[in-house]
Amino acid sequence: MGRIIAIANQKGGVGKTTTAINLSACLAEVGQRVLTVDMDPQGNTTSGLGVDKNGVDNTVYQLLIGACTLEQSIIENAIENLDLIPSNVNLSGAEIELIGIPEKEYILKKQIDTVKEKYDYIIIDCPPSLNMLTVNAMTTADTVLVPIQCEYYALEGLSQLMHTINLVKQRLNPELVMEGVVFTMYDARTNLSLQVVENVKDTLKQKIYKTIIPRNVRLAEAPSHGLPINLYDTKSAGAEAYRLLAEEVIHRGEDDE
Repeated sequence: MGRIIAIANQKGGVGKTTTAINLSACLAEVGQRVLTVDMDPQGNTTSGLGVDKNGVDNTVYQLLIGACTLEQSIIENAIENLDLIPSNVNLSGAEIELIGIPEKEYILKKQIDTVKEKYDYIIIDCPPSLNMLTVNAMTTADTVLVPIQCEYYALEGLSQLMHTINLVKQRLNPELVMEGVVFTMYDARTNLSLQVVENVKDTLKQKIYKTIIPRNVRLAEAPSHGLPINLYDTKSAGAEAYRLLAEEVIHRGEDDE
């Protein structure tokens, strides 16, 4: 049975999409069957996995409004062992189109439930906002993974996100749990990065992943080539970090069983 992880932070630019792409790819690399769902209208997870976001007929938008079936929206083997439900800018209109639809918070869940047996992991990249798309992702998910950038304002907005997660848990998805926090864009040359990590550990009672994702040039370049980091530069620090994160995610799942 697939474990469904929503990757969420309403603060943009924290490595959310980078984590969605590369965690998915590194899980697939070790033989896990992965479905990645791009719920961000920017469509960067889609293009970062080598798919032309403007050249696809059926995206998660068509799926949500009932214009295509789940099977029609899935791009099989975008990379080996990894299927993708793509997204593009059309998705930004979904919020308005879903007004008045009964049980609109569960549209994605109902679809994903029909295929979760096929996958080991389903990774959902949430939009950088707390809207109906994020709510759909969280009602579908088992856990929420939160990337936090190692910078001064890292904790800003985190309490808001935790509040949203708790609301979804109370009202829509009682099974939802916090997967944990992963630190991104860590720069060993600055004392600030270290301070932020310590600060978050002190203030957050959440699970924190041991793996810290470094600020890495190759990691920043990979999306423009439409490749995850493990295929773009397999020996880079970024690739090694996401492999370690994938390993930790797998073990955490085993520990929870």
